[in-house]
Amino acid sequence: MPIYEYQCAACGRVTEKWQKISEPPLTVCPACGGGLSKLISSCAFHLKGSGWYVTDYGGSRAVSPGDKCDDAKAAGGSEAAAPPKESGKSDSTPPPKVK
Repeated sequence: MPIYEYQCAACGRVTEKWQKISEPPLTVCPACGGGLSKLISSCAFHLKGSGWYVTDYGGSRAVSPGDKCDDAKAAGGSEAAAPPKESGKSDSTPPPKVK
């Protein structure tokens, strides 16, 4: 069964509920009685192993440590010449939930 998240419009509390897909969505906050709206959140689903697009076709070819040096020499550059990464906010953090 999927887990659905709801946020109360009155108090802002986020509630999680295990529900069947066929069940109607919750409409009343269990804490204050305010109206609920369904949140869209990322799931914790990860494809592991081979045979999936991500592992077999999704990115650039696999590079071994020896290949990196050879590719850099062939291009006429070095790894030190690469621009430094910006030390800003990471892209891996999820966006904040909307109230």
